[in-house]
Amino acid sequence: MVRDTFMKRNRVLATLVLAWVLGFPYAAVRAQIDPRTALLERGAWTELNAGHAHAAAEAFRDALAADPKNPRLHLGAGMAAALERRDADARDEFERALALDPGLTDARLLLGQIQYRMGDVQLAVRTYEILLAQAPDTKDAQATVDRWRREIELHDRMQHAIGSNFTVSFEGPAEAQLAREALEILDRAYFRIGQLLGTYPTDPIPVVLYTTEQFRDITRSPSWAAAAYDGTIRVPMRGALDKREELDRVLSHEFTHALIRTLASRGVPTWLNEGLATALESGDLSWAEARMQHVIGTVPLRALQNGFSRFTGEQAQVAYAASALAAKRLLDQAGGAAIANLLRDLGEGADFDTAFLHRIQRSFADFEQLY
Repeated sequence: MVRDTFMKRNRVLATLVLAWVLGFPYAAVRAQIDPRTALLERGAWTELNAGHAHAAAEAFRDALAADPKNPRLHLGAGMAAALERRDADARDEFERALALDPGLTDARLLLGQIQYRMGDVQLAVRTYEILLAQAPDTKDAQATVDRWRREIELHDRMQHAIGSNFTVSFEGPAEAQLAREALEILDRAYFRIGQLLGTYPTDPIPVVLYTTEQFRDITRSPSWAAAAYDGTIRVPMRGALDKREELDRVLSHEFTHALIRTLASRGVPTWLNEGLATALESGDLSWAEARMQHVIGTVPLRALQNGFSRFTGEQAQVAYAASALAAKRLLDQAGGAAIANLLRDLGEGADFDTAFLHRIQRSFADFEQLY
């Protein structure tokens, strides 16, 4: 995302997960034949409730080894996988939970969210149709499926400009030239940023150009958001992007997110993800330096580990500025290849502090203290 935007439609999934965990007092104390299994299950839900997805995943795995036909253990394992962004694993666990208990609406609701996050909107709609037939009063489910249907209808009537590394979808002839220009900008970013980090995406990246209204409806972004990436680069083309240099900046930013996703689909703190994307937009961070001059004290990077969508527009500007300056310093000190390796380690599940020390050759605490 760009420095003045943050798209977090899929934060809904994480919010739902924690809400349901908090609402599962019975899940952790469900009677089990084996007391050890009951203890593992209780510990797994406790870890998930605390946001410790990896520890929860291991605990659910141990509990499932002892009680493989417990649908709520599969549900919990799917939640942990979803928070770690192991989407295929999460999907499989939710499907196993539903095979054992077709009436487990929590699993079906989360399955639809995962299917959508994986890009299968049609399947997500069908999952929610079943959900609504079983539990028509499920909160926000009808509004969600209606929005997904509008997205399908919109994308079905779109045209496409296809390049070697990107596919740009747009609604009509008026946007055709803009789509071609977007392809040119993205190709330049592909080689410039890929060379700096020493890696390139292997699969074509989908890009969709929306009107501002369509973008807000489909992404549910904050009002200050100017673009989004969730596996697809999504850009509102009217109003905010009248200037071509702004289009260049936004698309370069979102491409960086796409490249980061190919290296690590999980485990990347927001400050690093957004900081790299912002630092690599154009290389000019004078705006960030100027913005931070008006901030009293320092902004701890550990306070910027999670999504920025909770921030106001002004708070988001500070978060992006601080993140960009930290990422730029990291690039200058360690180089793009070291950062790419750090991202790979995080994507494989490595602990952040351990991976940072290994790849950057200094502790994160030291780096943050000198920031």
